Amino acid sequence: MILAGDIGGTKTVLSLLSRDTNGLLNCLKEQSYASQQFAEFDDILTDFLPNQLPIKSACFGVAGPVVNQRCQTTNLPWLLDTNDLKLTLGIAKVKLLNDLEAMALGMLHLPEHELIELNPNADIQTGNCAVIAAGTGLGEALLYWDGHQHHAIATEGGHCDFAAINSLQDQLLSYLRKQHFDHVSYERILSGIGFSHIYDFLCELKIAPPCYEVETISANIDRNALISELGISNKDPCCVEVLKLFIEIYGAETGNLALKSLAIGGVFIGGGIGPKILSALQNGHFIEAFKTKGRFEPLLNKISVKCSLNPRTPLIGAIHYFS
Repeated sequence: MILAGDIGGTKTVLSLLSRDTNGLLNCLKEQSYASQQFAEFDDILTDFLPNQLPIKSACFGVAGPVVNQRCQTTNLPWLLDTNDLKLTLGIAKVKLLNDLEAMALGMLHLPEHELIELNPNADIQTGNCAVIAAGTGLGEALLYWDGHQHHAIATEGGHCDFAAINSLQDQLLSYLRKQHFDHVSYERILSGIGFSHIYDFLCELKIAPPCYEVETISANIDRNALISELGISNKDPCCVEVLKLFIEIYGAETGNLALKSLAIGGVFIGGGIGPKILSALQNGHFIEAFKTKGRFEPLLNKISVKCSLNPRTPLIGAIHYFS
């Protein structure tokens, strides 16, 4: 049996699988948990595995930096340690991966119909790949090509300094520095909370009138999701501008990642936000921002950029880690 998990700031998904005589994996049980409702990860394991089972290996993708097989999760108060998990599960084969490292591995196992090409000029090339994923936070990872196969490399690139590329983004950076004076990262913008940050900024600049639905929102409704939904449905001018700016910054940072990793093999977009704003990713603004890199525009113009539609991609990577 194989135990695999995708441990995120919003939700944690665990999957228990067995391999049949033909080597095919069969899912025996899969369950999703609201991460914030549990004091520690062991509480979820106890609920998911009430009885001692003959598990042979376990692999978990975790939203946070994994150093020496320990991870203090970024958006949760959980500390995960491989040695502790080995004792808890009673097995020797346990691996912690950064969630984007797991997602990168998962991308290699997705069928083509679950990947949407965003670059109409893309050429199929072999080489390094990169993964970027806006969701609860912003994750980035690399897939190094050694000439025979890809190897996933975790990064914390989403926490790099935000680099404005025009006067409007200059003003956004100045606005965010008032709130995060020590460090304005890309994650402050390219994540769920980023929609609210951009909305409040545009309202302060009076670029568009405030949205009545957003201003009168009830406490039980996700403000970021509402702004995104009103933008993608073209129902409010301010929210439309929020989405446009979000897309342009997302495209620019995706291009930055492609350059830093020389990802001629392609860039994958994961995370929960991409599929929800897919039509905006496809309207041309994203790819224009992606490839506008001066002398390197011809290189980026040919790089494949695909959006994953499968929310289980990190889990798939964890499942296949020991395969």
